[in-house]
Amino acid sequence: MFINISTRKVKAKKKPGWREAEAEYEQWLKKHGAHKSQRKQKTPEPYVSLTPKTYIRETQHHPSLTTASGSTAKVETNQYTGDYFIGIATMHKSNLVPVGRGDDAKDYATMRRN
Repeated sequence: MFINISTRKVKAKKKPGWREAEAEYEQWLKKHGAHKSQRKQKTPEPYVSLTPKTYIRETQHHPSLTTASGSTAKVETNQYTGDYFIGIATMHKSNLVPVGRGDDAKDYATMRRN
């Protein structure tokens, strides 16, 4: 048994009258200016190097205000002086929660919210 595995495309047979149809098509192309002989050959354009013009923006100079003394007061730092908070607990994904004296630390260990 012989199996042909060729994937070549078989050329179609030309039907009678194909020469007349091809000649008619060539005339139509010539009439509309699209025939091979009527197309212009593209000439390569010469390479022209254009140097970009440098643009310098003129900006106005605005002097800043000069003052002899400072106008801001020093911020005092907050410091906890009481004894209510006993520590910081981590609940979930680095969520830090302050633990007070009245709170049950076991709730934070089991990740329960109040």
